[in-house]
Amino acid sequence: MQYPLEVTGADEARRVRREVLAQLDDYILPRLDQLDAPMLAVVGGSTGAGKSTLVNSLMRRRVSDTGVLRPTTRSPVLVHHPEDAGWFDELRVLPDLPRVEIHDQAGGALRLVADDGLPAGIAILDAPDVDSVVTENRTLAAQLLAAADLWLFVTTAARYSDAVPWDFLRAAADRHAAVAVVLDRVAADAVSEVRSHLAAMLSEQGLGDAPLFVVEETTPDDDGLLPEAAVAGVRGWLDGLAADEAARTEIVRRTLDGAVDGVLRQIDELAAAADQQVEALTGLQADIAHVYEAACRRVDEAAADGSMLRGEVLARWQDFVGTGDFLRSLEARVGRVRDKVTAFLRGRPQPAAAVEEAIENGLAAVVVEEANRAAEQADSRWRETSTGRALLGEDDLTRAAPEVSQRAAEMVRAWQDAVLELVRTEGANRRFNARLLSFGVNGLGLALMIVVFASTAGLTGAEVGVAGGTAVVGQRLLEAFFGDDAVRRLAARARADLSTRVSALLETESTRFTDRLGGLQVEAAAGDGLRALKIDAEQARERAT
Repeated sequence: MQYPLEVTGADEARRVRREVLAQLDDYILPRLDQLDAPMLAVVGGSTGAGKSTLVNSLMRRRVSDTGVLRPTTRSPVLVHHPEDAGWFDELRVLPDLPRVEIHDQAGGALRLVADDGLPAGIAILDAPDVDSVVTENRTLAAQLLAAADLWLFVTTAARYSDAVPWDFLRAAADRHAAVAVVLDRVAADAVSEVRSHLAAMLSEQGLGDAPLFVVEETTPDDDGLLPEAAVAGVRGWLDGLAADEAARTEIVRRTLDGAVDGVLRQIDELAAAADQQVEALTGLQADIAHVYEAACRRVDEAAADGSMLRGEVLARWQDFVGTGDFLRSLEARVGRVRDKVTAFLRGRPQPAAAVEEAIENGLAAVVVEEANRAAEQADSRWRETSTGRALLGEDDLTRAAPEVSQRAAEMVRAWQDAVLELVRTEGANRRFNARLLSFGVNGLGLALMIVVFASTAGLTGAEVGVAGGTAVVGQRLLEAFFGDDAVRRLAARARADLSTRVSALLETESTRFTDRLGGLQVEAAAGDGLRALKIDAEQARERAT
């Protein structure tokens, strides 16, 4: 689950997800796979705290760049014993960082330095500043600290109260990570006071057992190294850990357990955020479904309540029935041909064609109107939520697609052809009136359409006698050919077919909205899946313990 929808808390969920994945990939899984790998101590802290100088002084040579230009450490430097080189390839620790053996000016790579001056079993990583002015450096520093077995936090007498480093220290305390603190550049006469204050602050944050080393203020030599005596406490402690496998193992297990606990705590948060994503997606889908289903119902109602038997459709149907063209077309082929020729010479459409055209125009207009209405409602509903607004952006979807008018007309014509085919098929199955029917398919098809439009008798007042009465004419003619039951069956099939075609057209229209949801990775059971994974992990830990 990538939490793609812009719901409340989505940004935080994405951040937590990134942290969890990074913690798993960079530390937990590699460490679980190889518990006996060398312990990794990451040197972190504020800008200008002297981290690189400390690392160089511990190694008694320049392995990491120092200077006044900030940020100095653009790429992390990992120092290890030559025998431990295989532990730090790209398949194990920090797999997304490419490895280099020389200084990387561009940054973003992990520089490996083999030095037999460092005991086997322990490695030191000089990380970028946690409060760097460069965002990428801050992000990388956080990633490296999360991948550490031990955090060697470096601060100064002037900056040990800074807020940003303490955010990291509190996070380390929360997950019970191993931490040691180096208080750098302390004036000799202020050591006792500053040390005591910092020790009290560490205790308040749950880090009272963290080793605390003081490096008094001194002048580096020509190589930028502090005197051996100044860093002897730190170096002696690291050497002691390298020589004490049990102590190293204890630190590694403590930090690993804390990292696993931290991830498991975050799983509940991610699961709840996943549920929220599913809820938001379901709501957006429901909004579109509701709007366009309502549009389909309104078209169905308009096509069945007599509304179509008004205006142009009614006038053309009355012309068709009232002039006798329909009846004459059923009496003799000669009469029908005569009417066609006469209509052509006079420059006016045949009455049947006029009715078909009026139905096409009227019904298509209803569909287009409802498509526009649905688009406006759908756009409005989505813009009521931050999620919908983010999906719509600056796009204006308050009107149906420009081609909907053409598609609606094509849909109605296809339906009319299907109605004629219904009549033709029904007539072909009957022996009587076969010849007569051959001359009246179009007329009977129109009559069936009129019956469909008046099926719920939604007319009022004088319209009942006018439109309804003319519809009865068509129904009686149909019944004379096919019988009552057949007419009801044909009308029901024609009505259902129209509803299906309208539904398909409006569903296609709705994809202008739903397509924006189709590519989103929102799994319906993601929340439950995360909770199940948490339970499995907890049970596995219990069995291992």
